[in-house]
Amino acid sequence: MPNCTQQSFSFPALKRRKIEAEFSGGDITSDGGVLLLRQVDQKLGLLEAVNQIFHDPRDQDQVKHSQLSLIKQRVYGLCLGYEDLNDHQQLRLDPALQAAVNRDDTLASQSTLCRLENRSNRQAMVDIHQIFVNQFIASFKEAPEELILDFDATDDPTHGQQEHTFYHGYYRHYCFLPLYVFCGDQLLISYLRPSNKDGAKHSGAILKLLVDALRAQWPEVRIIFRADGGFCRQKILSWCERNDVFYIVGYTRNSRLSAMIQQKLKLAEQRCDDTGEKQRDFMDLQYGAKTWTTKRHIIAKLEVTDKGPNPRFIVTNLPGSAQALYDTVYCARGDMENRIKEQQLGLFADRTSAHEWWANQFRLLLSSLGYILLESIRRLALKGTELENAQAGTIRLKLLKIGAVILRNTRRIRFLLSSHYPYQDLFRSVAARLQSG
Repeated sequence: MPNCTQQSFSFPALKRRKIEAEFSGGDITSDGGVLLLRQVDQKLGLLEAVNQIFHDPRDQDQVKHSQLSLIKQRVYGLCLGYEDLNDHQQLRLDPALQAAVNRDDTLASQSTLCRLENRSNRQAMVDIHQIFVNQFIASFKEAPEELILDFDATDDPTHGQQEHTFYHGYYRHYCFLPLYVFCGDQLLISYLRPSNKDGAKHSGAILKLLVDALRAQWPEVRIIFRADGGFCRQKILSWCERNDVFYIVGYTRNSRLSAMIQQKLKLAEQRCDDTGEKQRDFMDLQYGAKTWTTKRHIIAKLEVTDKGPNPRFIVTNLPGSAQALYDTVYCARGDMENRIKEQQLGLFADRTSAHEWWANQFRLLLSSLGYILLESIRRLALKGTELENAQAGTIRLKLLKIGAVILRNTRRIRFLLSSHYPYQDLFRSVAARLQSG
C-alpha cells in the first residue's frame, strides 16, 4: 500500500524565497527542560518512593519497561503538557524524555501505560498519600510553629460510563467529587470520591490522620483546620475542640443568625444609602445550632453594597479580633482554589476518563505527583525570581518547553538548547539550585 502521508508542506513565501516544512529534523525535542524534572525528582526521591510501594505483579525476567520508568514517563509527560496516553505513541521516541527516564531506547507504548494504571488498588492509593505527607514533612528544615490545613472539594466532570459517576445537583452535571487538602502551596491529599456523597465525606477521618502524622513529627505545632461552609460538621468541630486543633470554617446563613444581626445590618444599609459607598462591619456572636452540643463563636461580616446586603458567617475557636480573623485568616483560603486550578487545568487531574474506579484515582494521583514536582521547582529554585509565584502552566511554558538538538554517543548525551531561548540565565540558576544541597 503506498504511503500517502504528505512529507513536506508549504507556507506563504518570504519575499522571493519559498517556505517549506517537514518532520525530518531528527533528534530534536521541544521539551529540553525535562532535565529539570529529572533533577528535582532525584533530589526528592519522589517517584522512586512510589515505585517502592506500588506492587508490580509482572514476571521481571520478561519485563522490558521497568515500573519506575513507566511511572516517570507518565508523570513527566503530564508535567510537559501531554495529558493523553495516546500522546505517548510518538512521545516514546523523544530522546529528551528517554534521557529523563534513564533510558536510551524506545519508551513504553500507551497500552503498556494503560495496564499500569489499571492495576492500581486501594492500598496503593493509601500508601501514595503517605508519601505525600512524608514529602511535606521533609520539606521543613526546622519545626514549624503553625500549619493551616485547607480542605476543599471540587467537581471532576465525567463524560461516559465510568464507575461511581453520578449527577450532582449543585454542579448540574455528572461528575466525581475529589477532596483536596493543601498546606500553603503543598499538596497533602487528592482523594477521588463519588459525587452522590456529602461534600465533607471522610474529611474528619482524614483530618485526624493528618494531625496524628504531623504531631508525631512536631508535637508542639499549632494546627488550624480551614474550610468553607460545606465542611462545617458537628463531629469535626467537636473533634478539633477535644484534640487542641483550631478551626475557622464557613457557616451558612439562617433565620436565627439573620435576626441576630438585623439591627446592625440595617444601620450599615442606611450608611450605604447615605454615602453611596460600600459598608463593612463585623460582629462577634455566641450561637448554638440545633445539631451542636455547645454554643460556639460566630463571626458575622456585615457587608452592604449598591446591590444590597451580603452578610457572611464563619465559626471559629481562634482568638483575635473578628475583622482580622475574617480578612486575614479565613479569606486567605481562597488561594487554595488557585492550587486546585493548577491541578485540574495545569496537570490534567480531571482527565479521569478510565472506566475502572481505581484507575481514575491513580490518574488523579499521577497528576498530583506532577504537581509536587513542579511546586518543588517553584519552592526550591524560583524564590526571588520573576517566576516565584508562577503557576504550573507558566513554569512549563518558560522552563520546560525549550527546543533542543540532542546528540548521543557512547560517552555522553548532549542537549544543545536553543541559542535564542529567552530565559537562559534563569534556567542556569534553577539547575544550579536544584543541584546544590
